[in-house]
Amino acid sequence: MKVDELRILEADELGMRMRTARRELYELRFKHAVGQLENSSQISKVRHDIARIMTVLRERDFGLSALPPGEESQAAGQPEQAAVAVAEVEEEEAPKPKRGRAGRAPRSALAQ
Repeated sequence: MKVDELRILEADELGMRMRTARRELYELRFKHAVGQLENSSQISKVRHDIARIMTVLRERDFGLSALPPGEESQAAGQPEQAAVAVAEVEEEEAPKPKRGRAGRAPRSALAQ
């Protein structure tokens, strides 16, 4: 499954694929625990598929990727809201203070 194939799907289809992939992962883990799984690389492939689906869903939440043709008309007012939300997040983040020796005496003062 490729990301380009997932991006053209609608949200409900992505949800179905997510449920199917999670169920398949559960079954593969169970088979692995019992010792019936012949190819353990299937587990990582399914995990990557789940990650791809989740990535496409999050991109749509943030408005970073194109929506399927049916959903574009519904999201006509959302880009403005997404831009406002991004601006608010950028304003809230302040640079972190550098961790140093705040509150300690310099080494030269301790040596005396």
